[in-house]
Amino acid sequence: MKTVKNTIVIITALVFCSCSKFLDKAPLDSVNTSNFWLTESDAIAGINGAYQPLQWPKLYNLRMWTTDIWAGNSVVGAGGGTDGIETQDIANFVTATDNAAALDIWRGPAPGILRANLVLQNVPSMNIDGELKNRILGEARFLRATYYFILARLFGDVPLITVPQIPSDDLRPTRTSKSEVYNLIIDDLTQAISLLPPRTSYSGTDIGRASKGAAAGMLAKVYLTLGQYQKTLDLCEEVASLGYTLNANYSDNFSPLTKNSSESLFEVQYIGKTSYSFWDNENQSSWVSTFTGPRNSDFVGGGYGWDQPTQEFVNAYEAGDTRKDQTVLYAGGPNFDGKTYQASYSMTGYNLRKFLVPKSISPDYDTNPADFPVLRYSDVLLMQAEALNELGRTAEAQLPSTSINAGGPLNRVRRRAGLTDVQGLNQAALREKILHERRMELAFEGHWWFDLVRVNNGQYGLDFLHSIGKSNAATKHLLLPIPQKEIEANPNLAQNPGY
Repeated sequence: MKTVKNTIVIITALVFCSCSKFLDKAPLDSVNTSNFWLTESDAIAGINGAYQPLQWPKLYNLRMWTTDIWAGNSVVGAGGGTDGIETQDIANFVTATDNAAALDIWRGPAPGILRANLVLQNVPSMNIDGELKNRILGEARFLRATYYFILARLFGDVPLITVPQIPSDDLRPTRTSKSEVYNLIIDDLTQAISLLPPRTSYSGTDIGRASKGAAAGMLAKVYLTLGQYQKTLDLCEEVASLGYTLNANYSDNFSPLTKNSSESLFEVQYIGKTSYSFWDNENQSSWVSTFTGPRNSDFVGGGYGWDQPTQEFVNAYEAGDTRKDQTVLYAGGPNFDGKTYQASYSMTGYNLRKFLVPKSISPDYDTNPADFPVLRYSDVLLMQAEALNELGRTAEAQLPSTSINAGGPLNRVRRRAGLTDVQGLNQAALREKILHERRMELAFEGHWWFDLVRVNNGQYGLDFLHSIGKSNAATKHLLLPIPQKEIEANPNLAQNPGY
């Protein structure tokens, strides 16, 4: 496997934390390699640092959930005009190589990859408890794979960096083929499954760390993306054996009062207000409620009006789908925290309800402690149904449900949503139904774009986008451009076709 080393020079700026909760504060001190990587506390602090870039705006505090805007579920909304113009441009398929969102996402995983690489380089030789060492190495492999999975799906070929670099190394890496990047992702996640404990082994301040189920679920999603359905199915069944269940209440997946539930395989952790600025990377308040709350409504702390659902998306709900009232604010719908919604709050007549946190919990714009869901068990069930269908086991994919936690995988998800079982569909019709179910179940969680571009080599996505009026969407838009700033800094980076 071709690898490129990544730079140890950055270590002076790399900072870790060893605080009471593993993600509750930003790291405070720079690392001096002569007095670090010596104790269990050092190893724990090192892996804690590798989680933190997931929390930053370049990834799950902004850019990852705005992919639903690109995918047509919503519009930027916000303040109108050029507010969020970089996201508007991607969603309108007029993306240029200087797009700020593309630059954010290209750079966002790099600190996490570096920090995971440092853990994988230093922890194996440390004289610490063996069980803890295995867990930390498993976490590092899970995180590195997660960061690379983001990059590979959005940019295709990317530099593959697996060990820290020294100044004498070549600091201008070329792009490694996507297939080689996926080989690393698969290897990392396979090892993570063997190294990590089940989620039930975590307690107290460790709850929310990567677990065996998180690694198995993420690898299932990787294999689904690659169209390897038997491996997807095997991993979904492994996740099921670990005791995950659907929450009775769909909204519990998004409430700060029910974080890290039995449906959660992995979520990005936040604790709410800290001493850092809301706009800093180190900020520990989730942006999602603040950004998606209706403008001029006083519904939540902040309320910037982003991510406004489209009429087409709202029309896609089946009659009786209880997720609609829990996902979307609309005139005539249920009140939120005692407040009545008005269509005038939004450019589309709708706002996002799913992630809103009432002011009784988050009174200000910078106090939101809600986590962001990255991987839920309902996603695993829908992956299982899709894999069964693609393997020709179409009848099994649509077995009836006897409860939300028993019966066929597709119909369990639908039962929770108050919908009747799907039965008797042929393979093609069931494929469409499963993708529809993924769209509605996982709406605004940053999955729909990736579903669009993976099915039928992206043709499914282009057909869908054209059907909702996004006629500019073309094959080149299935990947983001390599940012021009990065090419100017590293001429060895080739641009994606069409840009």
